[in-house]
Amino acid sequence: MKKVAFIINPFSAKKNYQPFLNELKKKVDNPSYYISESIAGTDEFIQTYFDKVDIFVAIGGDGTISTVAKNLINTEKILAIFPAGSGNGFSNETRFNKNLDELLEKIKAKKSRKIDTFTVNDRLSINVSGTGFDGKVVKEFEKTSRGFKNYIKVSLKTFFNYKPIKVKFFDKEYQQYNGKYLMLNIANTRQFGNNAYIAPKASKSDGLVDMVLVKKFPITYSALFAFRMFTKRLKDDEYVTYLPVSEIAFKVNTKNWHLDGEFNKIESPVHVKVQPASLNILV
Repeated sequence: MKKVAFIINPFSAKKNYQPFLNELKKKVDNPSYYISESIAGTDEFIQTYFDKVDIFVAIGGDGTISTVAKNLINTEKILAIFPAGSGNGFSNETRFNKNLDELLEKIKAKKSRKIDTFTVNDRLSINVSGTGFDGKVVKEFEKTSRGFKNYIKVSLKTFFNYKPIKVKFFDKEYQQYNGKYLMLNIANTRQFGNNAYIAPKASKSDGLVDMVLVKKFPITYSALFAFRMFTKRLKDDEYVTYLPVSEIAFKVNTKNWHLDGEFNKIESPVHVKVQPASLNILV
């Protein structure tokens, strides 16, 4: 464990990281760890120990994982995860769970593989990013104490008041999809988190992302949409369109985005580009 570093987001898991740290200290002799105070602090820690560490373990949610991953892109350094977020979409998709013994066994075996990531105007995303309805939901969700129940409450409240966004593509191939949408998502993996599968056929190792265009649907369709999303059955229909792409550019009349569940302001025009096999992850 000499070449392993654990990076803890103290604001994840309802700010209760101490049980994890206590268990880690019992099972690993003098572990190298950092309790992050900021994104800049995390970046500085990784750069300081970059040459001495082979495996960086992110303890937090998708936003924490993405922050750590940003420093490891296109290197041989390995990302590992102990999920401690509210949704844990990326860790679910990469088969990490809250069993520390299992994680330590994986670290000892040190097997890894390369997966894709993508950028939105040069900002990294590893899981699912989007704009429109869910960008607004994330913005409002960050004002709460988080948790799945609060996410549902915020989603319902936002849905009824939300005006569709306008999307305009630059490439002629996609201009037939210009129009108004409830939300636009870019999916490198299948789910947002909490087993909500927005792109059931997405793959993190095919050199593509699924662009998911969802039109605002009537309340009578909402139960079917939710059922399909939580049972991996969402598909193309009159309200949902999937566009597998490696690169795409468009304009959208909102700056509200979420990148891996973290709120961001992003100006149009928007350029999305896949980075194939760019992140080395523990398996």
